[in-house]
Amino acid sequence: MSAPERIPPRGVTTDEPLADLLTHGELTVRGRIREASNAALYCTISHEGREAACIYKPVAGERPLWDFPDGNLARREVAAYEVSEATGWGLVPPTVLREGPYGEGMVQLWIEVSPEAELLALVDGEEPEPGWKAIAFAEVGDGKTALLVHADDERLRRLAVLDAVINNADRKGGHLLPSAGGRLYAIDHGVTFNTENKLRTLLWGWAGEPLDPEAVDVLKALQEALSDQGALATRLAGLITGAELDATRARVAVLLESGRHPEPSGEWPAIPWPPV
Repeated sequence: MSAPERIPPRGVTTDEPLADLLTHGELTVRGRIREASNAALYCTISHEGREAACIYKPVAGERPLWDFPDGNLARREVAAYEVSEATGWGLVPPTVLREGPYGEGMVQLWIEVSPEAELLALVDGEEPEPGWKAIAFAEVGDGKTALLVHADDERLRRLAVLDAVINNADRKGGHLLPSAGGRLYAIDHGVTFNTENKLRTLLWGWAGEPLDPEAVDVLKALQEALSDQGALATRLAGLITGAELDATRARVAVLLESGRHPEPSGEWPAIPWPPV
């Protein structure tokens, strides 16, 4: 019997064999990601001679949250992937909802991180250097502060737009995964799609700035896909509530009407804690 074909867990694009693997493959739990706030299990998945690494987050391992209904974080992760795919930017690793060893959960392709230039940094001074965007001042000990900055990077700018659409309440630095070939992936989208404005992110560097033409075109396409008969709306209807779907439509409409990246509302902490 020949060894299974290994699928490189990096720089992947969505295709039918991969979707089939994630949906129908046999999950084998190899360990637990202890840093995760909810149960996140590192697994291998195999099907018809193909094999890959993945993350499995069972609904049974979700901790209750006061501002999100119990037992639906996995569905929000899948919904974020669906919106990401609809943008054409491919920012979220392939993600499906399925049964696993510990019941229903989300299964997401594991992405190996490739070393590259930093996306986040702490710097001295009150203004960022060229190529960087300011986030906020942070305490670094002994009463000192430093300026927290993120790269002025097209990939991060796209992600800032995606986060505004899905209302991401927890965009931390550790959720950014640069991979081979210059791809950037983003993970951990369980606290998204709330009907209330909960955008909390490290990617405020473009706050108030005009959206670039690419983002405007993507938002127009999303608006159509989210219409009552739109393909994206149909897929999201099985993952989030009708009110949450309407709120997503409204966020897209507001972005198009303003033509600008959103700014912190002042009604909710703007930066997640811890930031990384």
